[in-house]
Amino acid sequence: MKFSLKKQLPSIPQSPLGNAIIAFIRNNHDKHWFRWTKRISLTLVASILLFLILNSIFPLHTKVEYAQLITAKDGSVLYAFLSHDDKWRMKTELNEITPELRKAIIHKEDRLFYYHPGVNVMAIGRAVVNNIFTGRKTSGASTITMQVARLLEPKQRTYGNKIIEIFRALQLEWYYSKDEILQLYLNLVPYGGNVEGVKSAALLYFGQLPNRLSVAQITTLAIVPNRPTSLSLNRNPVLLKQERDKWLKRFQEDEIFSDTLIDDAINEPLQLRRTPLPNIAPHLSYRLHTKYPEQAILKTTLNRITQDKVQQLAYNYHKRIRKYNIHNLAVIVADNKKREIIAYIGSPDFTDNDHAGQVDNARAIRSPGSTLKPLVYALGIEAGKITPKTMLLDVPSQFGGYSPENFDQKFNGAVTVENALVNSLNIPAVKVLEDITVPVFVNKLKAARFEQISRDERKLGLSVILGGCGTTLEELVGLYSSFANEGLFTPISSFQSSDGEKKTTVRLISRQAAYMINEILMQAVRPDLPTGYQNSYHAPPIAWKTGTSYGRKDAWSIGYNRKYTVGVWVGNANAEGVPELTGADIATPLLFQLFNTIDYNAAGSRLLAPKNMPLRLVCTETGLLPGDYCTHQVVDYYIPLISNTQTCKHMKEVPVSADESFSYCTACLPESGYKKKLYENLPPALVSFYNTWSVAYRRIPPHNPSCTRVFQSGAPQIVTPADGREYMVDATEPPEMLLTCHVDNDVKQVYWYINDKFYKAAKATDRVFFKPDLGEVKISCSDDKGRNTNISIVVKKM
Repeated sequence: MKFSLKKQLPSIPQSPLGNAIIAFIRNNHDKHWFRWTKRISLTLVASILLFLILNSIFPLHTKVEYAQLITAKDGSVLYAFLSHDDKWRMKTELNEITPELRKAIIHKEDRLFYYHPGVNVMAIGRAVVNNIFTGRKTSGASTITMQVARLLEPKQRTYGNKIIEIFRALQLEWYYSKDEILQLYLNLVPYGGNVEGVKSAALLYFGQLPNRLSVAQITTLAIVPNRPTSLSLNRNPVLLKQERDKWLKRFQEDEIFSDTLIDDAINEPLQLRRTPLPNIAPHLSYRLHTKYPEQAILKTTLNRITQDKVQQLAYNYHKRIRKYNIHNLAVIVADNKKREIIAYIGSPDFTDNDHAGQVDNARAIRSPGSTLKPLVYALGIEAGKITPKTMLLDVPSQFGGYSPENFDQKFNGAVTVENALVNSLNIPAVKVLEDITVPVFVNKLKAARFEQISRDERKLGLSVILGGCGTTLEELVGLYSSFANEGLFTPISSFQSSDGEKKTTVRLISRQAAYMINEILMQAVRPDLPTGYQNSYHAPPIAWKTGTSYGRKDAWSIGYNRKYTVGVWVGNANAEGVPELTGADIATPLLFQLFNTIDYNAAGSRLLAPKNMPLRLVCTETGLLPGDYCTHQVVDYYIPLISNTQTCKHMKEVPVSADESFSYCTACLPESGYKKKLYENLPPALVSFYNTWSVAYRRIPPHNPSCTRVFQSGAPQIVTPADGREYMVDATEPPEMLLTCHVDNDVKQVYWYINDKFYKAAKATDRVFFKPDLGEVKISCSDDKGRNTNISIVVKKM
């Protein structure tokens, strides 16, 4: 290609000298131009190749061991952990490098930082000349990039190491942007002792993050790294202030900052005092630190203001209940909309070594008591088996050998679903669980991320609904949060994942079932309402449920509205039971205090009904659709096409003799001389309960004694012992076994048989005992109508 002089040469004025220059170039440019171009090109190519070869042989290592920070959602520091080499070396993020901090550091350390390739050749040349002529090192030439290289690989200051430093600086510029190199510098600069990096110094000495430092504080931190000994942040504040003000005036002369900023900075007193780092949410901090040990900054979802309020309330409440020998509690507050934990208390006093203050009770596996009951009733509702007004039996019952009792060891007869849930009755809950089956219930808990229940799935039985399983406070808060979100479950999180992971949402229960449970749990008149809150405006408008584990080792209270779900656990970390420890008396007062603090009288908190939430009239006696004899009716929620449509038959018409001394069946009904009367159509279990506890009810007269018909339906139900069960006894002194049964309203007498031999006649309500023989035992029970039931058990010696 022919060289174009017009395109390559600058314009030269017309003059004798200019004409001579042009003539010289024209005569010599072809020969010399290509020679120099070739040499420069080869040198550049060779330099690049050499750099690439050396770069592959001596790769750059920039891994920095940072002190881990745990931060709240707003970026404020909650907790900090030393680096592996015991340094307070905290990572300054790019968004924390303010323009003021950037300008001060660059102007002081390396004014050409954004223009050189990592090495300032002119500064190096000047330093070499000065050092040669003076015979000593009078000036340095290290750029910010070169200082980063030296801080990453500390070495003695020799000319050989300076060459290595230059090479490392070129590598840094090759791999990182200028802003990233500046970030590394700010993370590594020394401030004396084990403090490294601007962020560490800012937090330890000013109690501020780098992006909140004043110009005076920035200048102070900018001048210390070059003289970390004489200008130590720990001593000689007078000298440090003099140097700070001197540099502030330089910045003013060089117009780095405005006169107003400089004047304010000079007048700002230098207040240096090493302060301890924040110690907030230590249990969550240690949990995240253990899970993500290599991550420099762990960003939680905690709201710093809410966390501080909850911490103070929990600590004060903890001091009040210590007189009962109760030393631990845990609290979790979740934002229902964002599904984030905004406050987390694992224990009120982390430093309480005498009572295991370091134990994270929010994650400890405990018996949940009655806190799982809302879910079982919700599943019963969406399965169409019950509605809020459905009547359930709270009477002594056996479920395959399992005989649950209520917390107060009393029974209430027939109760509605809503009363059973509000009063936390055990037998109705077990009955509903038996109807929906344990596997269905457990699968729902697995979907709600209950880890211990998932592991124990094959071991769980009906007792799971009464606390016979292991759960955590965090799991329970997540479950109740789904009730506030119309039955949708999304795991609640405490950690802001950097990979943008999407949470999986599943429908745990239907909208209608969730709302019915919400309405029940929002009732203001409750037996578990704490003393002093009856008719009090201090009681928050929330839905809540309490629970107390067996042995009074765990007290629970979980509450929610549209905005928040709050979970409270109170007890002892060593699982010591306390007589005063109940969910209503100990846990709920704190729950109410928390809601009244974080959401007092807030608008938009009340739970709303979903669309298509119809109502219907049902009989108050059974909760079923009204029949012919249902004179008392009540409004009830239901789910169309799902809820039970059975008609109520709580009363039945019975033909009786004129004197009402006996009743007739269709086989023995006379043509005349009788009348018809209404009698309660009670289930056998309820009849047995009424008879045992002397509850008055209208009994059906005995059946016509002259009738020879043998009835097939309504045979006695043998309650104890349980059919098909094995019983272990002491062969030398076998204990007596109890025989009980449930019968219809009109049955007065029953007859017991053991291995087809008559044993004893008794009233239907009598408790009969017998001593069993070893082996298979057949037990039969007949009533005074000739109806019979057989069961079989196996008795073995221990």
